[in-house]
Amino acid sequence: MALYAIGDTHLSLSSDKPMDVFGGGWTGYVEKLRDGFSVVNPEDTVVLCGDLSWGMSLEEAREDFAFLNALPGQKVLLKGNHDYWWNTVSKMEKFFRENDFQNLTILHNNCCFYGEIALCGTRGWFYEEDRGEHSAKIFNRELIRLEASLKAAGEREKIGFLHYPPLYQGYRCQEIIDLLEQYGVKRCFYGHLHGGSHRLAVCGVQNGVDYQLISADYLRFQPRKILD
Repeated sequence: MALYAIGDTHLSLSSDKPMDVFGGGWTGYVEKLRDGFSVVNPEDTVVLCGDLSWGMSLEEAREDFAFLNALPGQKVLLKGNHDYWWNTVSKMEKFFRENDFQNLTILHNNCCFYGEIALCGTRGWFYEEDRGEHSAKIFNRELIRLEASLKAAGEREKIGFLHYPPLYQGYRCQEIIDLLEQYGVKRCFYGHLHGGSHRLAVCGVQNGVDYQLISADYLRFQPRKILD
């Protein structure tokens, strides 16, 4: 049994936004993902850190979920900024049941478990880019969701997962960083950064927390093993 993470699969199997148009590492990315998951065994767990499907609704994203469900391992799904299909947890779980997507679990206002280790997280937010009232409300909700996830873990060891990076060159989301440190998170994995933005990523230990970028193109579409 092992724990993996990867973000930003950006699937578009039944909508018209394939990432191949960006060329480079994204050419043939669906097959690259399928091949990359060959390192994962059925009993393993993979955390998917957002931007999973370009579908605008659950129905439109159905084929993408079927693809993810069929990949080896239990998948834990986190919301990204482009996951427009995202709905209430009850509606998403009902949709997964109706379609027999047994290998998909939602991480939202809760935590999941890998043995005795708690998997905690939320989407996050680039609050510093827009301090308008609407952005402030979204940001505050994300803080509440992250703390709810961390609290749900109790005294267990916690690993943090975010879609947006909590820090990169020239940017720090101090409120999110403070929560991670307050609740004793030692490892945090995030996505969102692509292509040339990879060079902005902060990877390594900052004030006791090890931050790592795991967007799909950065990992060359192979999930990163976190734990055995």
